[in-house]
Amino acid sequence: MTEPLVVRPYRLLCLFCSLGGELPEPLREPVAALRQAIQDCPDRPLALRCQAEDVYAYQHPGRDEDTPEGAEYNRKRDLDVLYCLDLPPGAILPARTLLYRVLAAVPTVKGICGYDAATAAWPGCERAASGCYEKGIQRGIEGLIPPRDAAECAREKQASVAEMEREKELRIRPHVIMCAVCNYGAADGAPEPLAADNIVEFIRIVRRNPRVPVKLVPGADWMICAPCPQRVPGLNACVNVAGSGGLSNEKRDLDLLQLLDLTYGATLPGRELLLRIFDRVPSTQPICRRDSPRLSVWWDGCGESNRGQGNPGYARGRALLLAELRPDQAAGLMRAPGNCHSSVPTDWRLQP
Repeated sequence: MTEPLVVRPYRLLCLFCSLGGELPEPLREPVAALRQAIQDCPDRPLALRCQAEDVYAYQHPGRDEDTPEGAEYNRKRDLDVLYCLDLPPGAILPARTLLYRVLAAVPTVKGICGYDAATAAWPGCERAASGCYEKGIQRGIEGLIPPRDAAECAREKQASVAEMEREKELRIRPHVIMCAVCNYGAADGAPEPLAADNIVEFIRIVRRNPRVPVKLVPGADWMICAPCPQRVPGLNACVNVAGSGGLSNEKRDLDLLQLLDLTYGATLPGRELLLRIFDRVPSTQPICRRDSPRLSVWWDGCGESNRGQGNPGYARGRALLLAELRPDQAAGLMRAPGNCHSSVPTDWRLQP
């Protein structure tokens, strides 16, 4: 496990400022080193430490990284950044998650790094009004963390589907089975393969061979998630939804496993597993709903769309599949049409 890298909060802003123009000499080298460390390991933990006092004095990092504008300015600037990010001093989060949070919560450094009425005691940073920061954030997360290679994703799609087609055993994280049902229902039982995952292939294979063994596994497992541009292969991790999607997804997995009275590693025939899910989880709400604010690491668009009602695509997909797997139970089900993604934002990144 990578040890947390200690970072002053204001340097998160400097990272984006450096994308909009060259930093002054005292900051150039340390910010470049931080940028390289994040590019080498985009999900390494960063510990945000600053000169907070009172009960947060325990994490005081010293003043070695203060800039020349004054001790109080440095304290205030760090606390202002943490205030915008809704984090306490000493908070530790993955770098990618923190950078997305900056993009969502800090659209400008005016009032943080510089002031309309600068004084001798509070001069502010000379670059605050330059527009460099605002220009830098226009490049988005890709300015600091390059996206996963599209050609690699395409190759992984081909290889993982070929492995699935051998039908010896399918591996899937638990809640993604429900995602597959949602997609199946939204397409009225005729979904087209998706470039970013293999959920369409999963349903197709289980329908073709209801006895195929399905193993429930943690993380963004290669078999289903291999082609996803938001998958980190080395960590088997999901970094969608502003870098924190894996956290909410893990809770969904565990909530579903509890309802199914199963654990990771359980292997069941595909038909039996689907029927157990359909019997115990008639709606997506108990698994997918989230009542979290936008800056929360638990927020995502799917969770928000489930606040008022369950996903209609799941209801439709459940009914269609029950008609095949257990026709007697399916006969009385309401076939409610609906689009799986109709109420889900197309861009799940946190918005300012």
